[in-house]
Amino acid sequence: MVFAFFVLFSFVTTFSSHCFSEISIPVPWGEIKGKAWGPEHGHPVLCLHGWADNCGSFNTLIPFLPKECRYVAVDMPGHGLSSHRPPGVFYSFPAYVADVRRVAESLCWTKFSIMGHSMGDAVYPEMVDAVIVLDVFGFVPTELKRIPQIMRQGMDEMLKFEKKTEEKKRVYTYEKAVERLLTANPTLSEQSVQMLLQRGLTQVEGGFVFSRDLRVNFKNIVRITLEQSLEMQSMIQAPLFIGLFIGLSFLYDCSTQDFHHVHLDNPEVVAPFICDFLLTKVLSQPLRA
Repeated sequence: MVFAFFVLFSFVTTFSSHCFSEISIPVPWGEIKGKAWGPEHGHPVLCLHGWADNCGSFNTLIPFLPKECRYVAVDMPGHGLSSHRPPGVFYSFPAYVADVRRVAESLCWTKFSIMGHSMGDAVYPEMVDAVIVLDVFGFVPTELKRIPQIMRQGMDEMLKFEKKTEEKKRVYTYEKAVERLLTANPTLSEQSVQMLLQRGLTQVEGGFVFSRDLRVNFKNIVRITLEQSLEMQSMIQAPLFIGLFIGLSFLYDCSTQDFHHVHLDNPEVVAPFICDFLLTKVLSQPLRA
């Protein structure tokens, strides 16, 4: 850990959040947009943001991480600058896993690390050499008897939405958009909100609209039971780092505030632990085919 701290503070001065390139990956319905940091032939790390965020959530963390890696953070479909899914198509976790596979194939990555959610490692364990999970672990199970009800709710939401195709998105001033996102995410700093809005807003006549697809808010109709969830988790073979933050209790003696976006608001808090994991569990290991 001491070595990780040394790497962290010596490296951050040379690896700026501004040293990135925009990327665009073609998919059958449009494009998946994202950002890349680090050497093209560095160890590949795919960064996957959380629900309703975008790849800007990694802007402040990645400059603190080892420079030997190639970090690619993508806006998942329906988020940020990426294309929305076609009309009538649901957003679901299996579909996102397929998107990750599309990204990996486009980048010619046969083996890579994931920083984000761990579902892809369970489905394609041979492709993932390490998993870094921030503030979430596992697959949220649904009680078996509730699955039909939730599926129906998600379908009803979609059908209702499709009848309002002529309804325009609400237009905001930039200040009002910041205010709305702060209200929805009270633990986020205003600086972090503005960072997310760089990819989270689209300028239109009269102001701005949120760029994410409203359908991402609908109930996910693909559910799994506790038994299926445990089976999926048992298939994860790669080294696993889990960062759970409840008031940063394992790092500081804090109050019970919820720091869900700690990697965005306070990257210096979590970065040493991720550095240590990458240096000891990934970068120090021999290359595996």
